[in-house]
Amino acid sequence: MKKFVVLSLMILVLLGSVKLVRAEENLLGNANSGLLMEASSGKIIYEKNKDEQVAVASMTKMVGLIIIMEKLESGELTLDEIVTASKNASGMGGSQIYLDTGEKMSVKDLIKGITMASANDATVAMAERIAGTESKFVELMNAKVKELGLKNTHFVNSTGLDEDDHYSSANDMAIIARELLKHEQILDFTSVYEDYLRVDTPNKFWLVNTNKLVHLYEGADGLKTGFTDNAGYCMAVTAKRNGMRLIAIVLGEPKGSIRNEETSELLDYGFNTYKVLTLKSKDDVIDTIKFNKSTKDEVDLYLQRDASVLIKQSDNTSGYDTEIRLDAVKLPLKSGDSVGKLLIKKDDEVIDQIDLIVKEDVNSKNFWQIWLDVIEDTLIT
Repeated sequence: MKKFVVLSLMILVLLGSVKLVRAEENLLGNANSGLLMEASSGKIIYEKNKDEQVAVASMTKMVGLIIIMEKLESGELTLDEIVTASKNASGMGGSQIYLDTGEKMSVKDLIKGITMASANDATVAMAERIAGTESKFVELMNAKVKELGLKNTHFVNSTGLDEDDHYSSANDMAIIARELLKHEQILDFTSVYEDYLRVDTPNKFWLVNTNKLVHLYEGADGLKTGFTDNAGYCMAVTAKRNGMRLIAIVLGEPKGSIRNEETSELLDYGFNTYKVLTLKSKDDVIDTIKFNKSTKDEVDLYLQRDASVLIKQSDNTSGYDTEIRLDAVKLPLKSGDSVGKLLIKKDDEVIDQIDLIVKEDVNSKNFWQIWLDVIEDTLIT
């Protein structure tokens, strides 16, 4: 009887393994290329032709959105700022929110148009606001691509409309999506399924998100869709469940419905097979450095991202540890500067390392500040 039970269990395990392998083999059966990434670590869970250079349609706009988010965070832009649409912007074809030449619209509403309706006219209006012309904005986009170290991406326009020498890859798109997600405010836009523009006017305009999965897939809250004749149906979707965020890139699907279905299957595979073990949060104070003769006596250290490891659902969670290694720190320091690493170890082997950063500026005191300190100490004593 015991032998029969053991044999039965072995058969079930084997059948489960075969089913899992078959499921992985059947993923993205109709797509030209694609990739599934765990967002916090950047680890790739699944890939298909990940470095193939292909047209990516409006997924191009994710790079423009990174630049827009950076400008908002630096204060160079505000959501309430009013942008005037040029003749060039209003004349864009393809997906649009039908801007008129000279029409004024807030940055917030233009971002809604880009993220929800994939609007080319809104994209060009923002490009011209930031860089003066669309071509100058594309230069910024390609500079951002270079900064991210991408080897299979080059842009000719800001919208993703088909043009020669305009391409990216599944791997590069995943890295771009991950970079965009570092600007958490973007999810305030991409997670919305329906909204309105020109609300208090006779031309009230209904927006419905082109990414149907934010409405249909549990945990989905972004990120960008695309379609052109050359690109086919494309999608970058991010979803979060049980503390794990995944990024799915699907390129070159024959139909929108197939794209949505295969993207959902890809995400299902990731959530069903893997989980994230978080060892330390990026919001935790990891350590504190003390300084002499500086504008701050001490400064807290934080992680650039969560200290987490991607493991299979069946994996043992024990045996992981962390170690702090600080650099020889020299002042001045600016918010965001790295001062060391947190090492993640598994059975004493380093498997990952994460920058330790400061979240405030720290400067050396000048002569007069030091002199005042001396006088103060003298008076106190």
